[in-house]
Amino acid sequence: MPSKPVQPLSGRVITVDPGHNGGNFTHPLQIGRLVNDGNGEKECDTTGTAAPDGYREADFNWSVAMRLRALLLAAGARVVMTRDSNTGVGPCITQRAAIGNLAHSDAAISIHADGGPPNGSGFAILIPAPIASRANQTIILPSRHLALALRTSLERVGLHTSTYDGVDGLAPRTDLGGLNLSRVPKVFVEVANMQNAADEAPMERPSYRQDVARALLAGLERFLPQR
Repeated sequence: MPSKPVQPLSGRVITVDPGHNGGNFTHPLQIGRLVNDGNGEKECDTTGTAAPDGYREADFNWSVAMRLRALLLAAGARVVMTRDSNTGVGPCITQRAAIGNLAHSDAAISIHADGGPPNGSGFAILIPAPIASRANQTIILPSRHLALALRTSLERVGLHTSTYDGVDGLAPRTDLGGLNLSRVPKVFVEVANMQNAADEAPMERPSYRQDVARALLAGLERFLPQR
């Protein structure tokens, strides 16, 4: 009897963090309260951006995240989600980081789309940078390795690095609670610019969102065996 093929992510724990939430628009006070972001204070959460035609970042993030979840499960991973619907509020950035930490995740990925300048295009991967407390020091290097693996995979499906954010698609940040408070390797992927017509149009196609999810899976598979 032929042996069962080994699943590439068997035994791995991946936290998938779809940025924002569909109900955030109706609860400005709840999401606008300030919380400790690990290097200062920031809003609990935000609404995210939206395309000129009204297509919301929260909807894009959720669709890609659910597609990625299905792919990860098929690859043998245990998937931890930071939210379980696209109709709720939050959670706060502090809770999003804590979820990945409590799960002892092998990697955490926060899925976003950007609201950049209309003439700017491409993806950027936001990575943790040193903060005064040095609390995130141990994840800086592995998070960069994760970002490099994801960059390769995103380029292979035809996306290009940002023309306006970061350098060669990588953007170190000290102002994001999701990165400052994480104790597991984590990145934010700003997939495309919703204010750029050429970037945004394909984002509304299911096939594009599936391609993005496949690229994120491939990047995670490339990263994890290196650890």
